[in-house]
Amino acid sequence: MEEGLVMAFVAFAAGGLLKGAIGAGTPVIAVPIMSIYYGVPFAVAVFALPAFLSNLWQLWRYRAQLPSRRFVLTMMVSAAAGASIGSLALASLPSRLLMGCVAAMALVYVAFRLARPSWQLPWKTAEKVVGPVALTSGVLQGAAGISAPLSLTFVSSLGLERAAFIATISAFFLSMSVLQLPTLWTLGILTPQRLVISAVACLPLFGAMPIGAWLARFVDRRSFDRIVLILLTVVALRLLIEAL
Repeated sequence: MEEGLVMAFVAFAAGGLLKGAIGAGTPVIAVPIMSIYYGVPFAVAVFALPAFLSNLWQLWRYRAQLPSRRFVLTMMVSAAAGASIGSLALASLPSRLLMGCVAAMALVYVAFRLARPSWQLPWKTAEKVVGPVALTSGVLQGAAGISAPLSLTFVSSLGLERAAFIATISAFFLSMSVLQLPTLWTLGILTPQRLVISAVACLPLFGAMPIGAWLARFVDRRSFDRIVLILLTVVALRLLIEAL
């Protein structure tokens, strides 16, 4: 139990470093690590409040750098709807199946990033597919707590500058949290005890975010990406072993 709490604290702190540096990465680290010790429903529930607050703060800070408002609105509405659908699946699917899904999605994300590190999506194509991509990402986020294989890959492929990337991905994740929080509460997955733990988890996350932003001035994004991929691979393999 103590080891799990320590690792959860470390996971949120590491996620905060990445969140401050590149605008994303917290669920990729925090959810798989917590899932190993406490299961996917617990991990998704505890991550819900930190996700909402951190993305709300970053979206407000970088709101002036948002790309097309119509594009972002379509993305947010679709992702929110998907998160609600995914939360319903979270309440009914077996824990081992969810753990396997988290591990598989994490490894898919790593494989894609290694195979196509500089892949970019034309803006006109992105506008056409943003709805279904965001909806599917929301389902993944709601059901397994990780949408990075799709959401991060999609936003990264747009070739946005750092500030615009942070604003866009924050809007993406915030929209999923807005409906996910009340849905998890209604389903009994987000209990009062887990809500308290979720609030406490905000401390290492927000404490590390300014450090990550400061480090981003000296370490390029490619180096941070490599660190994420290595850590994510290790965690995903451990999670896969637990699921099997």
